[in-house]
Amino acid sequence: MMRWAWLLSCGLLACSPPPEATSSASQEGAALYQRYCALCHGADGQGYAADNANALAHPQFLSTATDELLRRAIVRGRPGTPMSAWGREAGGPLDNEQVETLMRYLRGWQTVPSVDLSSIQVNGVAMRAQVFYEAKCQGCHGAKGQGGEFLSIANPEFLASVSDGYLLRVIQEGRQGTPMPAFADQLTPQTLEDLVVLIRSWQQPPGQLVGEQPVWTADQLLQNPQGADPPFDDTDRFVGVDRVWEALSVQKYRLALLDARAPSDYLQEHIAGAVSIPFYETEKHLEKLPRDVWLITYCGCPHAASGTVADALKAQGFTRVRVLDEGFYVWRERGYPTRGGPSP
Repeated sequence: MMRWAWLLSCGLLACSPPPEATSSASQEGAALYQRYCALCHGADGQGYAADNANALAHPQFLSTATDELLRRAIVRGRPGTPMSAWGREAGGPLDNEQVETLMRYLRGWQTVPSVDLSSIQVNGVAMRAQVFYEAKCQGCHGAKGQGGEFLSIANPEFLASVSDGYLLRVIQEGRQGTPMPAFADQLTPQTLEDLVVLIRSWQQPPGQLVGEQPVWTADQLLQNPQGADPPFDDTDRFVGVDRVWEALSVQKYRLALLDARAPSDYLQEHIAGAVSIPFYETEKHLEKLPRDVWLITYCGCPHAASGTVADALKAQGFTRVRVLDEGFYVWRERGYPTRGGPSP
């Protein structure tokens, strides 16, 4: 009510919000960030807390990232990577107002003025940059930018969000204090532009969003419900994807697979038969989970979200809990069954 009263009193003009409104929005933004983002990006946006997620509070990032880049990254994520889509339209938990609140919270870390890079044009030839890319970039970003130890620079959502000027600036300046070096002093201006053209040549149209919510019932939870229990050691934390696949398909052991990622990831693709237990709301599902069955949690990190769910279950007295060691993407690479959609 206070927020609407303020809007009416301002006549919807650009007057400053009252201090209590600003404080409330900041607190809400902090709460949203800690609930959904801190696991990978760090409590203070420092990055690299899990899966080498980038530093959101980095001054070079925030000064070059547009609001649209931040907004789109939150809403749509980076499909095919551990960066989840958090917007409702993609199956995530955040409505438009919460997305804006979170974005403004990230902006609160900015210490360097924003620069507009949208008008910068580059002219280059992709082939000329190939040798340098293979020597200096491929080890971190993959042979065709698909990602490796660090982020995917060919991800359709990423490339749809950034200008050529943004890409050029990142290559020139790097990210000081991170593994991303600056190349402005190592390469000619032309080679820098050739690299941008090479990266842009990998761009593909973004996929369609799936705005449903995962649904499952108790009778969908167990796989091989009539089977014996797998002989897992209670003292181990991890179990490999090959062993889990063998337990399911060969020995026909009874167990349950819990997808700890955001619902948007589950909707896009999940291990066949798994149920959705997002890492930030494990407590909602406790009553539906059996305590006498092995529960295998997994994510794409490959351990951050799944480990969070495993620890939450153990804190509630569950003893038969394992974390899928290599995570979802190795499961998929092995050719083991996956499916998309809202049901197991």
